Amino acid sequence: MTPARRRRYDETDVRIRPNPRGSRPRTKDRPQHADAVLGRVLTVDRGRYTVLVGEDTPDERTVLAMQARELGRAGIVVGDRVALVGDTSGTADTLARVVRREPRTSVLRRTADDTDPVERVLVANVDQLVIVTALADPEPRRRMVDRCLVAAFDAGLDPLLCLTKADLADPAGFLAGYADLDVPTVVTRRPAGASGDGAAPIGVEHLRRELTGRTSVLVGHSGVGKSTLVNALIPGAQRATGAVNEVTGRGRHTSSSAVALRLRDADGAPSGWVIDTPGVRSFGLAHVDPQHLLQAFPDLLPGSADCPRGCSHDEPECGLDEFVASGAAGPAGPHRLESLRRLLRSRTEPS
Repeated sequence: MTPARRRRYDETDVRIRPNPRGSRPRTKDRPQHADAVLGRVLTVDRGRYTVLVGEDTPDERTVLAMQARELGRAGIVVGDRVALVGDTSGTADTLARVVRREPRTSVLRRTADDTDPVERVLVANVDQLVIVTALADPEPRRRMVDRCLVAAFDAGLDPLLCLTKADLADPAGFLAGYADLDVPTVVTRRPAGASGDGAAPIGVEHLRRELTGRTSVLVGHSGVGKSTLVNALIPGAQRATGAVNEVTGRGRHTSSSAVALRLRDADGAPSGWVIDTPGVRSFGLAHVDPQHLLQAFPDLLPGSADCPRGCSHDEPECGLDEFVASGAAGPAGPHRLESLRRLLRSRTEPS
């Protein structure tokens, strides 16, 4: 019996799976969106971005947008400059797409704690960090202020220390601890006999002058008065305010998200931007390199040339000690070195 002859196969026996995406070849090229319009992100809320386009023109308007898939995992935060396509008319019930994030000039970062390697960008494209702390109710926490100063120096932002509720405590003692850091300061107090948050704090006009021409972000604990200041600076802002918990001595969270608001002068002309942020409990600095912090002390920086490799600038072998002792850093050198080391220690001490 002869074996059965094997059948020969050809291409007609191969089934071709239909391509549900069509026959267009895949490509890594992405559209350039040359017709995209630029805008400034004012708020971020559950994947929706409120973006100001046509800034300072007769066609200025706010547009609601979502992030396009092609943008990938690039995070968008308040203060970012972005490119939009789609319906950018700003009319109700329309939604544009964010297709590009423009290069940032600065970012303010923090981590959950000092051991968390994951950085969180709070805001972008600001040039001034306003550290708001109350002199009482709630009690000031110097380490928190120190940590915010470290974050400002690391990000290349100009720090401004704003002390509120000076009607409850003398600011002199607190300010003495920062005299050697040359940080500008604004002190505000509630008017005599004022109850609630209806009256503007005394000193708010001084703060306005410091904010004029700048893009500033306000950071501080809950209950220190950030939102009260914003409401006084920007009529109609309507930021929620709250009292301090009598049991814990801590402020209650009132602002739930960051928002960028337009600052205007007495004539109503735009004069800057203010970003109000939710109150923070802690400010992790795991991402800060001690060498970056030293850049904020140019009078001490030359002394680091004699430091051992990998010096933390807060150890027995640090070359800054001999540099300061020689008088090369000037008469304020010892105080400036202690201020630097206090800030360095604040990176690892609870806030």
